[in-house]
Amino acid sequence: MNAFRKRRPFSGYSDAYVLPSIIRCETNLYVAQFAFMKLLPAKYIIEQALARGTLTHGMRVLETSSGTFALGLAVVCRERGFQLEIFTDPVMDRGLENRLNSLGAKVFIITEKAKQGGYQRSRLDALDARMRQLGHSCFWPRQYETPDNPAAYKLFADQIAEMLGPDVTLVGSVGSGGSTCGTIGRLRQKAPGARLIGVDTFNSVIFGQKDGERKLRGLGNSLVPKNVKHELYDEVHLISAPLAFTATRLLHERHAVFAGPTSGASYIVGRWRARQYPEETVVVICPDEGHRYVEAVYDREWLKQNGSLNEADLLDAPATEIHPSVALPPWNRYLWKRKTRETVLNLLEQV
Repeated sequence: MNAFRKRRPFSGYSDAYVLPSIIRCETNLYVAQFAFMKLLPAKYIIEQALARGTLTHGMRVLETSSGTFALGLAVVCRERGFQLEIFTDPVMDRGLENRLNSLGAKVFIITEKAKQGGYQRSRLDALDARMRQLGHSCFWPRQYETPDNPAAYKLFADQIAEMLGPDVTLVGSVGSGGSTCGTIGRLRQKAPGARLIGVDTFNSVIFGQKDGERKLRGLGNSLVPKNVKHELYDEVHLISAPLAFTATRLLHERHAVFAGPTSGASYIVGRWRARQYPEETVVVICPDEGHRYVEAVYDREWLKQNGSLNEADLLDAPATEIHPSVALPPWNRYLWKRKTRETVLNLLEQV
């Protein structure tokens, strides 16, 4: 593990865990492992809102999230003295819900799925109703659309550039779009040729698949977030849940990196890329540690019930499809080539 430069004493949890450890796995393959990555944008968004005066003490913070952005907000709101309300759905695991409650957040679980946009749409509708009720006494961070989300990752990009140089191949899962788009935007200010590979899952609409059930959480979406700037991506890989689960265990067994399934999905793509292009420096974003998944991905009985591949069957390379909308599991690759989403979707009519 690479050593960090000396820093000032940490003033709180959100200060201490805001940046990841950079770990070398193979000759040209590195992983950037966060304790939980969404703490970085949560902290930045709240600080910027306070500086602008759009958030003042006495106001409530409201957000929709089923993952670690909620936890990041809970940590920052506890440190800053704000009440937090999270609108989520039944997919939120009990352990995360318990942590949110212990940090003083109120969790509202929305059980009815919207016909268009799924749970994410119904969560947004519930949040909107609550905002109308509270009026001007609430603040919505808007992780999916605020430019403060990608802007938060300048710190991370500068960390990569300082340690490895800016001309890297960045591999990361895509949910809100903040981490991948924000980091590569900053890196390309110094190295315009830096490459970005987005990792999504099947049945996610972000890169053109039809919306459907997704067993792999933490990436993908039923709506297309404004913070996903499609023209920044060079390639897009779609990964199935069983492949991600197996890759997550492999990452831990081979490199002692204890992470969640979104990290596993990105790792298998990054490992392939690093071996295909040994002249590149490949950096894989690992959004969180594996504590939430001890009784899931790291439990063999759970894997038997939820699907996994044997390590011997782990794929060495993805299939390449003519269009992302027709890509099929377990692993598919599409050369996006920095095009807009509209341009790529229009290409389907020419296929």
